[in-house]
Parts: sequence; structure tokens; C-alpha cells
Amino acid sequence: MRLDDLDPTDNARDLGSGGGGGGGLPLLGLLPLLLGRKMGCGSIVLIGIVALVYFAMSGGGGMLGGGGGGTAQSPTAGKSGAEVCRVNERRLEACRVMTSTDQTWGAIFQQAGKTYKPATINFFTGGAQTGCGSATSAVGPFYCPSDGGVYIDTAFFDELEKRFGAKGDFARDYVIAHEMGHHVQDLLGTSGEVSQAQGRASKTEGNRLSVKLELQADCFAGVWAARNRDRLEAGDIEEGMTAANAIGDDTLQRQGQGEVVPDSFTHGTSAQRVAWLRKGLESGDPASCDTFQGAL
Repeated sequence: MRLDDLDPTDNARDLGSGGGGGGGLPLLGLLPLLLGRKMGCGSIVLIGIVALVYFAMSGGGGMLGGGGGGTAQSPTAGKSGAEVCRVNERRLEACRVMTSTDQTWGAIFQQAGKTYKPATINFFTGGAQTGCGSATSAVGPFYCPSDGGVYIDTAFFDELEKRFGAKGDFARDYVIAHEMGHHVQDLLGTSGEVSQAQGRASKTEGNRLSVKLELQADCFAGVWAARNRDRLEAGDIEEGMTAANAIGDDTLQRQGQGEVVPDSFTHGTSAQRVAWLRKGLESGDPASCDTFQGAL
């Protein structure tokens, strides 16, 4: 995807190398690589990409389960967001995706008479303190609604390519765009409504609501790409579809535990993830991303 003419977002922070964190987290025993589930700082959870991990979240403090060490001094403390983005090529690419998604969703919100607030991208290595509590790189890229931040250890992108065969720049861009889809859900109030509904639902029904939220974020990623179709290059769409297919619940469960348990799905099947990403790409219309009505 051609993004090199865009300035990187200035809403970027380097959190440095974090320590500890994540102790006592209930690992679900599935293979890694589920796109981070953005949940409210109430009673719900974040699900990471590199290890499917649930974090219990306290009602008022928004603290992720586990806790632990703090964050070391950032090596780029005092630098501007754009300078933080230019530390390496992976960061620069992610920051340009942030610029593009902010521009795209800002225009969509303006057309709808709504107010858009840009997100912040937070780079860290190993672990970090967030508005939703402490987290480690094991949770992969994720979104925290308390501070409107996307969090990522860019070493994840190597994992994405080497372990899961999702190669190419658009596979990486899709990851950031998906997390920004959660930011849009937060601004629209969708994620808060889902959080409340999950608090009243059974575990199985709560998982189904999570699937709907995640598939909508996939669709929103597709909308962003569709609105920037002139920037797409040959092979980009295939790269995105490969990534979406690799991280379906059924695929990961089959690889990780040898059997598929549909009631435990939290992100959707490979076919569903591909279908909703494609729907956003084909329509370019956020209204087409209503995963909460009808069949998935």
C-alpha cells in the first residue's frame, strides 16, 4: 500500500521497554494471533494476537489482571510523535497507517455530523503500562478505550510473517486498521453497549457478542482500505485476506488443540473474518458493517 507521501501521525509515544506484567493471566491454550479485542475498562477483556489471553478487568480501576513491573525510561523521551515514528521502518509504516485511518474516519464522521477524536499509537518492547492496566507483548497489538490508544510491540510483525505466513505490507496495515476499527467502535459507543450486554449475558452469548464486535472491526478495516483504493497495490487485497484467514478461531483452534469448539469463538471463523473484511472493501460503507443484525 502506497503511504510514503503521508506524514506520520504526531500522536505517537514510545513507552520504552516495560518489565513484568501479566503474571497470573489465564491462558486459554489456543495458538496465538487473534487480532486484539478492544473492550471497555469495565467487566470485559482484551484478547491479544500473539497469545489468546483473557484479562479480567476491574469495575472501576480498569486494571488488567496480573499487574507487575513498570515501564523503563523511553529512549526517545522528549521527542515529538513524528520523531518517535521515525525510529525504524515498521514504526513509520504503522504511523502512516494511523494518519490515513484518522483522515478517513475523520471525514466519515464529519459527513455524518459526528465528532471524531484521533487515536494515539503507543510503541513498547516487552511490556507497558496502559490506561487499562499493565500488559506484555504476549497480548499482541490491542486497543485501550481508557486512553484512546493503540498499543503495539512491532516485533509482532515478524511473528505475523514468519509463523503465520501473513506476508506483505497490507497484512501489517490490516492489523493497525483493525485496531482503529475498535477506536471507531469506542467513539460510536458500540463497544460500551456490547460491554453492558456481555455483563448480563452467559459466557457463550458473551462470546457471540465478541465475535460480532471483532467482525465489525474487520469490516471497518475494509472500509478504510476501500476509501483509499487508489493507494492499493497489486497483491495488497490478497495479503489482507491471507492474514484474516490465518487468524480465524476455527483455524487457530484446529492448529492449537486439534478440535474446534464453536461456543468458545471470540473473533469469528476464518471464513467470517475474510467475508467481513471483503464486505468493507467492496462497499466502502460503514453502514454495511452492521454485524449485530442478521446472520454472520
